[in-house]
Amino acid sequence: MAILTAVAVNGGLKMGSVSQAYLESKAVKETRSLISELCRQFYNLGWVSGTGGSITMKVHDSCIPKPQQLILMSPSGVQKERMEPEDMYILSGDGSIISSPSPKPYPHKPPKCSDCAPLFMKAYHIRNAGAVIHSHGMESCLVTMINPLSKVFRITHMEMIKGIQGHGYYDELVIPIIENTAYENELTDSLAKAIEAYPKSTAVLVRNHGIYVWGDSWISAKTQAECYHYLFDAAIKLNQLGLDWSTPDHGPIQKVKGVSGINGRINVSTKAGTVDSNNKIEPFPRCIVLDIEGTTTPISFVADVLFPYARNNVGRHLSATYASAETQDDIKLLRSQVQDDLKQGVIGTVPIPSEDAGNEEVIAALVSNVEAMIKADRKITALKQLQGHIWRTGFENNELEGVVFDDVPEALEKWHALGVKVYIYSSGSRLAQRLIFGNTNFGDLRKFLSGFFDTAVGNKRETRSYVEITESLGVDNPSEILFVTDVYQEATAAKAAGLEVVISVRPGNGPLPESHGFKTINSFLEI
Repeated sequence: MAILTAVAVNGGLKMGSVSQAYLESKAVKETRSLISELCRQFYNLGWVSGTGGSITMKVHDSCIPKPQQLILMSPSGVQKERMEPEDMYILSGDGSIISSPSPKPYPHKPPKCSDCAPLFMKAYHIRNAGAVIHSHGMESCLVTMINPLSKVFRITHMEMIKGIQGHGYYDELVIPIIENTAYENELTDSLAKAIEAYPKSTAVLVRNHGIYVWGDSWISAKTQAECYHYLFDAAIKLNQLGLDWSTPDHGPIQKVKGVSGINGRINVSTKAGTVDSNNKIEPFPRCIVLDIEGTTTPISFVADVLFPYARNNVGRHLSATYASAETQDDIKLLRSQVQDDLKQGVIGTVPIPSEDAGNEEVIAALVSNVEAMIKADRKITALKQLQGHIWRTGFENNELEGVVFDDVPEALEKWHALGVKVYIYSSGSRLAQRLIFGNTNFGDLRKFLSGFFDTAVGNKRETRSYVEITESLGVDNPSEILFVTDVYQEATAAKAAGLEVVISVRPGNGPLPESHGFKTINSFLEI
């Protein structure tokens, strides 16, 4: 199909190269109609009333790289529910206007491209979005007003969180809040900074104004926008009931010994903390991030129970689940890791035959590699993901039970009551972490936890990993986070990122360097 008058460099759409035939193509027409239809739906939801709000999406064309695909955008200052397909602006991938709608007779105003256009382009360029929705929904305004000093909105343990890209039920959803301005385009820089500062977020709230939501496609953006508004409405109603939407059990907003806590925060005068016996305020950490092995859990449990279980059952697990999509994904990751290991000459690595060799030969090679990886205690995603799936079977069959030190449940409950957010950061997969804390010798402790981090954020001995965690948690200062670990190198990396750090000294832990310079604890109850 001849759609362009010229072919752009690298397959993109060069300025001025878009033919009239392409502008009138089926893909463009369908996108025009879709925007009109969605605006009518959003109007009925209260998102784009009074000519406010807007929507934009790319014209999907698999022959054109996504950054160069055409962009369709609704106009500004028009009745969104009465828009027609021909009312849309067409922009190039760099935001230049290619086609404008024709003027309409009085009382319609002359057409004007959306005032949100510069903000939309930030989501396209920074996040490679496929569609962006700007809503003025009342819920998105009110949640920014409940705490006028808060720079983020937080919520956890709500089913609709699963509708937000990259999040699960147990995760804490964090959305940055930027301050409103008199003119929409003046928000461009602050929105861009928020997008950069919160890499996991797919939305930015504007205080007293609304929300910008983006997704890989219009379906993703629409789905997430609906979930965000649901969660905002839930938070507002929970707040009206005196309940804290940002804690796992959504219990009453806490008041502990005269210290009031709201939305997971504790306030004594203007500073979070408690008063000790000398009437000195000791600051509470706003968040606590815990290591597992040697910190919450004996090293022996991991080394003598979990690792052997995974090693002894890897063949059985692969054979029983070989055809499943999950296991095929595990195998794909392992193949990629093994190829890299062979190039680097990693000891114990053996080639994995192709699928044509048959399941048994493939599984035998996989088992050999996994055993070598476990023996070397490698902190790699391919191994950790498979181990998590093997351990899940063990917990489901009551062949495994998570173990934590005796002081852990009491400390978690105390911190939870004080409104302190607690997270886990371990080299084990997030699935493995949930399994351990969901099936402990003290019962299910996940209700006291706000989220889980694994090596997807980075190696635990690298400072950048803790910077990433800080940005994900959305604190104003890294020192508001306390990291607890038994490993000196991890403590050093976290301290370099600005976190407060204490080292856990537990039975079976390895020795620490002399004059290490960190505070140590033997029990969480010392925190």
